[in-house]
Amino acid sequence: MTALPASIDVAVIGAGAAGIAAARALVSAGVTVVVLEARDRVGGRAHTVGWQGHGLDLGCGWLHSADENPLAERVEPLGLTLDKTRPPWRTQAFNLGLTPDEQQAFRDAFDVFDERVSEAAGRGEDRPAADLFVPDDRWNARMDAISGALNGARFAEVSTLDYDAYRDTGVNWRVVEGYGALIERLGQGLPVVLDCAVQRLDRRGPTLKIETTRGVVEARACVLTLPTSVLAAEAVRFDPPLPDLIEAAAGAPLGLASKLHMAVAGAEDFPPDSQLWGRTDTASTGGYHLRPFGRPMIEGYFGGDLAWGLEAEGEAAFFDFAATELSDLLGSSFRKRLEPVAVSMWGADPWSRGAYSHVLPGQGDTATGARARLRRPAEDRIFVAGEATSADFYGTAHGAWIEGERAAVEALTQLGIKVRSVEVGE
Repeated sequence: MTALPASIDVAVIGAGAAGIAAARALVSAGVTVVVLEARDRVGGRAHTVGWQGHGLDLGCGWLHSADENPLAERVEPLGLTLDKTRPPWRTQAFNLGLTPDEQQAFRDAFDVFDERVSEAAGRGEDRPAADLFVPDDRWNARMDAISGALNGARFAEVSTLDYDAYRDTGVNWRVVEGYGALIERLGQGLPVVLDCAVQRLDRRGPTLKIETTRGVVEARACVLTLPTSVLAAEAVRFDPPLPDLIEAAAGAPLGLASKLHMAVAGAEDFPPDSQLWGRTDTASTGGYHLRPFGRPMIEGYFGGDLAWGLEAEGEAAFFDFAATELSDLLGSSFRKRLEPVAVSMWGADPWSRGAYSHVLPGQGDTATGARARLRRPAEDRIFVAGEATSADFYGTAHGAWIEGERAAVEALTQLGIKVRSVEVGE
């Protein structure tokens, strides 16, 4: 592990995708750098755990917009495997609970909802996306369940402007060994200090004094990549305070999307890479990816209020909920075929306090809203980056990566260091 230096050109706070991207760009430019990471590992909310030779992602798992995703081209050169199997998100295996006509009706209703949101955003309306639901429509609850996966929160908590700003090319790939494994490899060789939580950032002098659990480091500038919920909770103290930064972070809080990996006996009963949703009449339901990568497993997804509630009950609650829903669909004896393997608890994680960001209604303006305010540097020496600062790829690892590079370039420019375009993205 890298030792904590006494002084440095740029300190990067957080070793997730944004922090790793920033550090790589800074090292490439020749400045002295240290990455301060509270956890005992790099990757942040990109985290892969092993099980029987498989890599299971507890955080991000899909290379969204893969045809434009700068991380996609890095997978194979690092010795990892790129899988281009199409995601099963718009289907329901065996037509359980929904006829083919009903599935199409839901897709049509969601597409029309998206159009209404886009039209409202085009008129500059920054309001709860749920305002665009058709009152008492049978699909509203199911759309909120999808919002749990997309936003980590119900549409009532999501700004129309921000939701409409997200850009998706529709191309989604995966890393067989795990997205977290990719970010970990990209972080190899960087000067990272682990188990080093930042507690206070003293900006009263000509250099920044960063107080950590391992000591103090002075820096000419810093790239701050902490999740918005950590910033909003003031887990790191700024002296003097930065109220605008804290308010902006509160306007783009982290929702919650949780994962449960289960082993399943007799997996050959299911088509590989297929999907089931539990119930159709409530937002409190899970989505289940059957046999991801063809493995004898089921990957469960739980979002929004449901995920927060299950986390409050503890890890076992996820398995109990999933086993009950799947048994209701597949028969009462199905529970006996399931075995819990791994579950995420991002909301309970003090270094995350949620999964990924959404912007609250009234905070979605691209020029003056929460994400724009987060991107503004403080004193031209504190540069904020992460998925929450991305205007159009928020909630994704590649959005965080791009923002980390952006913040590094801003820091270098402020330090008077000329940046060659080839340095960023190498």
